[in-house]
Amino acid sequence: MSSTNNEKQMLDLAEKLGMPASDFSATMHLLRLNEIHIVDMLPEMLLMIRSVIAEETFIYKRKPVNTVTKGLLFSFQNIFNHSSNNHTYQYSEKSLQARPHIRVTPLHLESEVVFPKGLTITQITILIEFDFLKSFIGKDQETFRYLFDDEKTFLIEEFMSPEMADLVTEIAGTPVSGILSEAYYKLRALELLYLLFKNLSKRQYVQYQSLRGDEIAALYRVRDAISFSLDDPLTQDELVKISGMNVLKLRKLFKQIFGKGIYEYCQYLRMKEAARLMQEKHLSVSEAGYQLGFTNLSYFGRLFEQHFGMKPKKWSAQHGLKGK
Repeated sequence: MSSTNNEKQMLDLAEKLGMPASDFSATMHLLRLNEIHIVDMLPEMLLMIRSVIAEETFIYKRKPVNTVTKGLLFSFQNIFNHSSNNHTYQYSEKSLQARPHIRVTPLHLESEVVFPKGLTITQITILIEFDFLKSFIGKDQETFRYLFDDEKTFLIEEFMSPEMADLVTEIAGTPVSGILSEAYYKLRALELLYLLFKNLSKRQYVQYQSLRGDEIAALYRVRDAISFSLDDPLTQDELVKISGMNVLKLRKLFKQIFGKGIYEYCQYLRMKEAARLMQEKHLSVSEAGYQLGFTNLSYFGRLFEQHFGMKPKKWSAQHGLKGK
């Protein structure tokens, strides 16, 4: 499909969702749309698959969606070709946008999307109406009642599991058209949501509170600071200073968005980075541990086992890598 047709689809979609096309067209020239595929099943659901590259780094501010009065937006980003046997993803060490993740936002929330220059961003976005989602969840909807409180402004970010990554890669891989294509995409979208909700159900319960835009921005500054200092983790006091919040508020709101405590989140990222260093950079176990700031390799090994279910040497051996 030509880039002109891709752009027209994006602008038509913006208008359909009550988002002025003029707002979007102002930045359209900065994006190269490699692919876009829209499956319109509104008023219940809409699915969009797109792959874009930014010519320059810019921030797009998404306006509230007002066509669907009450609903949620699920953005599964980024999708990479990867081996389902090892589930280690390719991404730039310096780009948080490229790490596979899911973001959940209410339709009435204005949000910002960062498009870094030269980075291919591939997304599956699912827009879904409250009542349809509630009927899908059924009797378990009480577990996720915080998602349906349209009086509160919230944002949730979740790591993409290997199982979800396989499914989104499959959905984005080859467009399906013709008879029953809408049924296919509806089924796959619901399967993807099932996997996400299964993960969300494991989150420790917190009393969700409404968030202001500046609080969301502050929490992402903290997240970014953690992610860029994995070899020398920042102290709690340093993170408190970055956030501009008191420590109790920071801990509570960080866990509300990211589903993990600050320390747990940091260690999770360090273990994912250790696996990446061993697989992509061909570092040995000890080299990966030292590069991430661990002076006690036994402690590093225990943490790795907690996250991957096996010692790093065994993990390396299973992947045909250095084991020392």
